[in-house]
Amino acid sequence: MTDVRVVENATCTFCGCVCDDIILTVEGDRITQAKNACTLGKAWFTEHTIEDRPVALVDGREAALQEAVEAAARILVESRFPVIYGLSDTTCEAQREAVAIADYIGANIDTTTSVCHGPSGIAFQGVGESTATLGEIKNRADLVIYWGGNPAEAHPRHFTRYSVTPKGMFVPRGRKDRTVVLVDVRRTPSARAADIFIQVKPGKDFEVLWALRALVKGRPVPSFIEEETGVPLATLQDLVERMKNCRYGVLFFGMGLTMTRGRHFNSGALLALVTDLNEYTHFVAKPVRGHGNVTGADNVLSWQTGFPFAVNFSRGFPRFNPGEFTTVDLLARGEADAALIIASDPASNFPRPAIEHLRRIPVIALDPKPTYTTDIAKVAFTTATYGINVAGTVYRMDDVPIYLRPAFPSPYPSDEEVLRAIKVRVCELLDIPLPNGKHH
Repeated sequence: MTDVRVVENATCTFCGCVCDDIILTVEGDRITQAKNACTLGKAWFTEHTIEDRPVALVDGREAALQEAVEAAARILVESRFPVIYGLSDTTCEAQREAVAIADYIGANIDTTTSVCHGPSGIAFQGVGESTATLGEIKNRADLVIYWGGNPAEAHPRHFTRYSVTPKGMFVPRGRKDRTVVLVDVRRTPSARAADIFIQVKPGKDFEVLWALRALVKGRPVPSFIEEETGVPLATLQDLVERMKNCRYGVLFFGMGLTMTRGRHFNSGALLALVTDLNEYTHFVAKPVRGHGNVTGADNVLSWQTGFPFAVNFSRGFPRFNPGEFTTVDLLARGEADAALIIASDPASNFPRPAIEHLRRIPVIALDPKPTYTTDIAKVAFTTATYGINVAGTVYRMDDVPIYLRPAFPSPYPSDEEVLRAIKVRVCELLDIPLPNGKHH
């Protein structure tokens, strides 16, 4: 008879909402129910299977874990410009090991932030951030604005758990106490949840945000703003009045703002608008993050190196330069001569020149499932899935750390275990003393 267990307060690591109220029913090594999870979370849990795959492949043939660790360590030590990339779908503990490896071998380390909210990271450094936790927003916000995102499809519980419908301490009637605004270039399924939908011409977010800043400060805005941006002046004036007169406002912004014309200038304009609004009321801004622990990757890199992504150790100290040290650019220019890819699949979604260069260099890949990247990897490790098989720490999109409660163990090692083994072997090959003081 199959053992049936219930795991309460499990954490879903599918997206940046990191919902930690999931109740799992586990039968053997299968999850049969995921109560409280959204449609994406249910699929994440119930479709998870442990396939019978080799723990490692070296040059396409089955290999023992130690042999693969040896091969990976030698590739990294012998390379002149190695790049470490991914990290957004693994634990903070594994991310720390990856940063240590980068430091020891003088590598370039980057996360998927560089192809999503990287511009926001640059804007935070230049403009600053008025921020809050999702719990504070749930309890206080009476004006909720989403800009350049579609949470109804990307983060289904964002509306119901954190921002739109839940009842809070200062919004006791929930949805009835809130005004919801959606700003986007097209009408998405999220628009149905909004009281006001504002459609902006593609690539004109910066102009709209700058016009809003002018109106907040009482400056004139030219009448041709509608022709330029697609948004009538009266609509902007109405939004400004709502923003200045709310008790607690929040601007959530997505990749529709960061990955379009303007990039970090768009994020910077939105953050500056929030700063302006704090002259009149309490306003905060939060990026809506995609991957389960991409926020953790930003945090780990920041506290270890001082920078959130695109960090280079080749001179013996961390340097930050997006465009120069971002992985997609390094690969497209043909500069990296080895790659360690962790919990990511750049071979399926990077631009063609970057993928072609990835095929030309030795790749080490860690992933629970076969991917385009593991297919081209010289060394491929099968690892356990974080949150389902592996405990550890992840960060919710609002920078709140949450500990994982796994449902059942995996026969495969965790990313942290593999990376730690590679780190130890790298130190042995380079004759670097490990943190415990031992030389090899």
